[in-house]
Amino acid sequence: MLASIFQIQNLEMKIKSVSFVKSSQKWQDCPEPNLPEYAFIGRSNVGKSSLINALMNQKDLAKTSQTPGKTQLINHFLVNEEWYLTDLPGYGYARVSKSQRKDFEKLITNYILNRENLVHLFVLVDIRHLPQKIDLEFIEWCGENQISFSIIFTKSDKMKTQAAAEKSVAEYKKILLETWEELPNIFVTSAEKKLGGEQILDFIEETNKIISAPN
Repeated sequence: MLASIFQIQNLEMKIKSVSFVKSSQKWQDCPEPNLPEYAFIGRSNVGKSSLINALMNQKDLAKTSQTPGKTQLINHFLVNEEWYLTDLPGYGYARVSKSQRKDFEKLITNYILNRENLVHLFVLVDIRHLPQKIDLEFIEWCGENQISFSIIFTKSDKMKTQAAAEKSVAEYKKILLETWEELPNIFVTSAEKKLGGEQILDFIEETNKIISAPN
């Protein structure tokens, strides 16, 4: 039930350390692919940086801004000396030139398709809005390219009630099920209230255990 997503639970994963590693202008410049990697992406101004800061219990790890399109590079952070958290540029930002948008799109797609240690992609969408064409197209692209991904709804604290949040998620599911046989994992979050992050970190922890287990 969605209601459980809004409850604080004990974290299985404890954030012991997190550090900025580097920013990269192209995927080939990313750190050596020797650790599991989890990337976060979404439309500009979806609240990605705020969510990353909340997940890592940091104030300024990922730079937040009132200006959409702040993240223009691939930013890597090392968590617990065990895995990479990757902050990807936002897509669909209209206030840049067409050539810049194409450069961002190329950077994003090349990273996702070629980064061999990318375990999972978290696609962020704003829970307050109806399903946006650009988000649905990106999700469809992930499916077509067999990218392992989850959907994270952000800014749930901006909804008047939990019922309104659940209705928004249900509408999104309804749209997705028109073309998808099975839905991806869905997380509902609020960076402001620090809700939902526990489930995301538990998912990462469990996934890391699975991929590190002997065959």
